Amino acid sequence: MLVVMKFGGSVLRGTEDFKRASFIIEKTFSEGKKVVVVASALKGVTDKLITLSNHALKRNSNLKNKLIQELETQHTEITERGLTKKEIREEINNKLKTLINDLQKVASGIYFLGELTPRSKDYLMSFGERMSTLLLHGFLKEKGLKTKLFTGWEAGIITDSNFGEANPLINLTKYNVKRNLQPLLEKGEIPVVAGFIAATQEGEITTLGRGGSDFTATLLGCSLEADEIWLWTDVNGLMTADPAIVPSAKTIREISFLEATEMAVLGAKKMHPKALEPALKANIPVRIKNAFKPEEPGTLILKKRKIRRGEIVKAVTLIRNVGLINVKGPGMIGKPGTAAKIFNSLGRNKINILMISQSVSELNISMVIPEKDFEKALSTLQLNFLGEGLIQDVAGDKNICVVAVVGEGMKGTPGVAARVFKAVAQKGINVIMIAQGSSELNISFVIEEKMGEKAVKALHEEFSLGKIQ
Repeated sequence: MLVVMKFGGSVLRGTEDFKRASFIIEKTFSEGKKVVVVASALKGVTDKLITLSNHALKRNSNLKNKLIQELETQHTEITERGLTKKEIREEINNKLKTLINDLQKVASGIYFLGELTPRSKDYLMSFGERMSTLLLHGFLKEKGLKTKLFTGWEAGIITDSNFGEANPLINLTKYNVKRNLQPLLEKGEIPVVAGFIAATQEGEITTLGRGGSDFTATLLGCSLEADEIWLWTDVNGLMTADPAIVPSAKTIREISFLEATEMAVLGAKKMHPKALEPALKANIPVRIKNAFKPEEPGTLILKKRKIRRGEIVKAVTLIRNVGLINVKGPGMIGKPGTAAKIFNSLGRNKINILMISQSVSELNISMVIPEKDFEKALSTLQLNFLGEGLIQDVAGDKNICVVAVVGEGMKGTPGVAARVFKAVAQKGINVIMIAQGSSELNISFVIEEKMGEKAVKALHEEFSLGKIQ
């Protein structure tokens, strides 16, 4: 059995976490399984690297140097406290020092040029995973395990040049990964691969987007035809709701790829929205497991699952930090291409639209936008369309949130929407906007922000999600 396991930053924070991760890997390997390991950056390191890039760009020399020193100390303390064999500790610390020196050179280049390109930012961002993977490699060596260290590109992951959110060249990646890692697995070695980072065919370092270490794990699993992919995190798995909102929320034991993807896109924690696609296509089960409670079964994500009788909704999610923009005007009625013009203007300004609704009268189009892009989207639409006769008014509201109900059991089941909106209406909650795709996997609606948690609680109770999943 071949398992690809990824350890996230939430479970790689200090010495004890690395000991715990290496114990889990050793135990899995001792059970006769072949293992490939993927590691994220230490908790908080990615944010520190973003801050570092900003200090370098603004030519804050003291802050730049201080942050690099903090990063070196943060990683070195883990090796000093956790690696007891002198030769291994010195080997890892020497390699770590080389990485820190390289990081200093990159930051200095940004500092002196006064320029931070997407390419140089990806290069700088790669150091978090490269350092954490080096540490995990050292902890495994100390346990006497045969292990080999790889960056994402050394493992074989090749992407296009869309820096910051690169797209893997799947066929080339599959060929390279199998060629590079399969022989090691056959010899009983454990490849340890830096998540999140890859490279173009020209050798330029790229990143797969925030949370991209999950993507790395599924790409490796797909390429090596793994039996399962395990994503180790700090929770027991996907939940029926945010337990901070609904204390009775339960861990979902089984969920389909389609349901899990819906939850990922809707902001469910612990997953990268694109990460599941390679596993879905290769039909490889994915488990989300708790590194602090490895005995827990976690959540198993399958291509197809058996839907129990009476099971309708699987989870309720709440999406905050969004805004609603409404575009209206009688000039829109019967004018082909109006929606395309609106969406193209936002697309040209790199503004993502999360949710769309249009009445059959064609009098208005409503859109939900990430809060960070809200003002930009509002001004873009006002500048491009007001005064031209097509659109009469562009208005926005930031005091909203989106509630989404997810579940394959909703498909073909009459009365689900009626139950959803009756449950929220009974709590005195007004629904501002509604959207549902033809897949019937998800009903999303916009309400006042202050009513978000009340709506989630009402729906969790309505569909009895507090029972064992």
